[in-house]
Parts: sequence; structure tokens; C-alpha cells
Amino acid sequence: MSEVRTRFSPSPTGALHLGGAHTALFNWLIARHYRGTFILRIEDTDRERSQEKFVTEILEAMTWLGLDWDEGPYRQMERLPLYQDYINRLLASGAAYYCNCPPQDAKARQAAMARGEKPKYDGRCRELNLPAGPGTAVRFKTRPTGVTHWDDQIKGPIAFDNQELDDLVLQRADGIPTYNFAVVVDDITMAVTHVIRGEDHIPNTPRQLLIYEALNVTPPLFAHMPLMLGKDRAKLSKRHGALPALAYREQGFLPQALVNYLARLGWSHGDQEIFSRQELVEFFTLDHVTKSPGVFDEEKLLWLNSHYLKEMPAPVLARELTPFLAAQGITEPDQDYLARVVPTLSARSKTLVEMAAAARFFFLDPRPYEDKAAKKFLTPAAAPLLKEIAARLADLPDPSEEAVNRLFTDLAQTTGQKMANLAQPVRVALTGKTASPGLFEIIHLLGREEALRRIQHAVEFAEHS
Repeated sequence: MSEVRTRFSPSPTGALHLGGAHTALFNWLIARHYRGTFILRIEDTDRERSQEKFVTEILEAMTWLGLDWDEGPYRQMERLPLYQDYINRLLASGAAYYCNCPPQDAKARQAAMARGEKPKYDGRCRELNLPAGPGTAVRFKTRPTGVTHWDDQIKGPIAFDNQELDDLVLQRADGIPTYNFAVVVDDITMAVTHVIRGEDHIPNTPRQLLIYEALNVTPPLFAHMPLMLGKDRAKLSKRHGALPALAYREQGFLPQALVNYLARLGWSHGDQEIFSRQELVEFFTLDHVTKSPGVFDEEKLLWLNSHYLKEMPAPVLARELTPFLAAQGITEPDQDYLARVVPTLSARSKTLVEMAAAARFFFLDPRPYEDKAAKKFLTPAAAPLLKEIAARLADLPDPSEEAVNRLFTDLAQTTGQKMANLAQPVRVALTGKTASPGLFEIIHLLGREEALRRIQHAVEFAEHS
């Protein structure tokens, strides 16, 4: 096989949403699997809606997901002379012509579609041999007979009757190329071998194939991915409910979890669910991409994210968690201490946001206590027990987890109290809540001095409650 060259070509009319990230990932994986080239191309010819801030967000999202590109990012608006050269070729060969018809009104197109009609250009300028001039667009002279077909690498054989197509505009009157023309020129000049995109692009493919034919260029292989659907079975897109990829970063998802999830959405390798990036590159081919759409399931994404949180080395997880701690009022935490803390939280957290909230008491005073927890466990009757625990903890030579465990076990035997009756008041004193990581581990991590300080505060609260 010759060098495989794939591309991802987002439009900067919005942030990179999940559907776009899905497409980018499949293109990246194919390029990496075959040790080829992955190209990033910004399709910015929609001058009214394209914004530079979206370019920045797209590049940031791609970087966060680890979808590094080998060439680009190219920008179509910087390639206008190239498109003009190809326009001139088509005009010279008779495959294109000038048209001075006014652009079809969008409302008129919508009205025709509402009537069940397919809006088509009537070809009135096709044989007029009009010269170039102000307000003149360039149209493609579509072959009116026959069938345009291709062997889709995912969907299989697909064919369109050319009678269903009209003479599409290649270049608008302002000199800006249209999508279907610019994408062909870009893919030719960038030597793209595989066009992997959503199945909503299938109607564009026959038009593009006819342009390749007119330019006497062998087209790339086309592969149309199944769409991503929401729970309501509607297409998930940036216009219809899909969150930007970076929103998942803000919600505390890890990039490897999102990549793993998106890879499995519409592709499989046996029954395996969890893949390292190296495994995805090794196993991923178009042969096992499904034809049917995948339904986005956030619960499964949360499950994957919790898995990666548990498997991540503590120092790395500490660094990942640090930005999320700022929302809890914790800035510049000691990384060594945080690395000791995160293993107590990772098994109980689904996202970094959850973990940051759960980590708060390790750094800040737990007061005010949760109301229900304080009313139930920090009562006047609990004060003597808290004092006894504090006294024994103060005398403990080595406040290790094992030693603290023995302290509570001995106290339970001495007082006849159940372990829960001893542990829960201390848990509330130290964490402000009734649910937390292991109590003995908490005391060990907080240290004797801090634990005693918090217990004393709880005693004072209990005595005055």
C-alpha cells in the first residue's frame, strides 16, 4: 500500500463538538495504523460565520485529545489562487461555465423542500457561453445521464442517478469557492488517499466524484461513518445538543477516556472495551466500523472515566486534579501530599470535578459540617467519646493506619461501643460529612496535629449543640 494520507477538515463556525472529534479520531487512527500522514485543514470559506476563536478552540481540543497532526493547519482562505487555477482548467475544458443568475433565495429553497420538491438549478445559463463579469458565478456542467457510483469503505456500493444532480456552483460571484469544489482541490493537492467523514456527506460524494472525473484525477477512497445519535435517536451535532469536546475537559473527563469511548462508538475489536492508545492504533481498521449509528451514552463514558482515574499513577493524577481544586478554594497544593491523597479518592470518583470536591477536606477546615451529619453524630453525648479518642490519639507513639485501627478496636472493646458509633463522630469531625474514604487512612494523611485540632473543634460544637 502506498502512503496513507487522511485529513480532518473542520469549519471554524463553532467549537469542536463530539461528532467532529469522532471523525477526527477515526482519520487519525487510520493514519497512525498505516504509519501514514494526518492532515489538519481549516475550511474557513464561510466568511460570515467563521471565527478565529473557534480555530483556537479546535486546535486546543485536538491537542487535548492527543490527535496530533503531521501537516497543517492549512486554511482555505489562504489558498484562493490555487482554486482559481482549477476553475480556469474546468472553464478551459468546457466542464464549467459562467452563470449570472441571482443566488437562489434560501426561503425559496426551503419552500420547495416543504412541498416535497428537490430544489434544482434549471440550467438556463448552461449553453449561453457568458463571459466573466460582475455578479458572475461559475457552475459545473454536470453530466446529465448515467450513474455515479463508488465502493464505500464502510457502507459498501453506493450509486446516484446523475439526473438527481444539478449544475452546482463551484465559485461564487465574490470569487470564493464553494465547499464541494474546494474540498476536491484540497484533497487532490494534498494527495489525500482516504476521505473518512460522516454519512451526512454521502449526497456530496457524487458531485465531488464528477469533479474528479472532469479534472482527470483518480479520486481517493471514500468511507462514510455512521452518525452519532443522542438518546432521542436524533443526530448529535453542534447544532443539535452536542457539547464541545472541551466541555468534557471542564466536566472532569480525562482525554484518554473520551478517546477510548469515541473509538468504540461505531467500531469494535471483539468484546474488548478498554484500549490503550497503542492498542487502538494497532487494531483500528475500517473493516470493523459498523454501518449503523451509535447512541451516545454518558453513563458508559463515566464508567470509562472512573476506570482511567483508578488506573492513573498517583503523581500524574495529582497534576490532572490540581486545576479542579481551584474551584474548591485550593490553589497550588503540595504535589507530594496530593499524590498521597488521590489514591483514597480515585476509586470513589467518576470525574475530576467529583474528586476535587471530595478532596476539599484534606486541605481546608471541614466546617461548616453537613447539617444532617452534625445533628446525628455531633451531639452532647458524643463529646466524651471524642475527647477519649483525642486523648488516645495524642498518646499514640506512631499514628500509622495500623496503629489508629488498633486504637479504635481497643476503645470499642473497652467501652462496649460499636465501631460505627466511634468512627462516625470522628469522620464528621475530620471531613464534615458521613461518607468519606477510610477513616484510619484520613487520620494518617491529615497527621496527628491536624486531626486533633479538628476533633477539638467538633467537641466544642457537640457540647454546645
